[in-house]
Amino acid sequence: MLEISEFAPDFTLPRDGGGEITLTALRGAPVVLFFYPRDNTPGCTTEAMAFTSLLADFASIGTQVFGVSRDSIASHDKFRDKHSLRTPLLSDADSDMCETYGVWKEKRMYGKKFMGIERTTVLIDAEGRIARIWPRVKVPGHAEEVLASAKAL
Repeated sequence: MLEISEFAPDFTLPRDGGGEITLTALRGAPVVLFFYPRDNTPGCTTEAMAFTSLLADFASIGTQVFGVSRDSIASHDKFRDKHSLRTPLLSDADSDMCETYGVWKEKRMYGKKFMGIERTTVLIDAEGRIARIWPRVKVPGHAEEVLASAKAL
């Protein structure tokens, strides 16, 4: 389980459009990681669009924002193009990062149990330490709340 003020676990993941993102290479600037269950589902689309709409505001305070799910890069590319998303999307296809960050959990839907990503956001400060964690995110107003916390760093 992640703890506030500890160093965020490093990762290197492929991103939409090609290339890779490594957390330690981003040091010196705050980072937002929003973990979401699946591309092109209603809540995930709303969340990704909300972060995209605030991307310029995050950039103005030097904060980088990334969406993370288990979907493939091909799925991320289609999702990005369909909804004109500008927020980089990272693919954790084997769920290693999701497990390390504690967001890969047992879930229930219609009486069935299954493993999946619990919608969670992690704010990492410029030194690479966890500044805030939002578990079990409710989408409406969430991106704005994360922006306010990033501004307070």
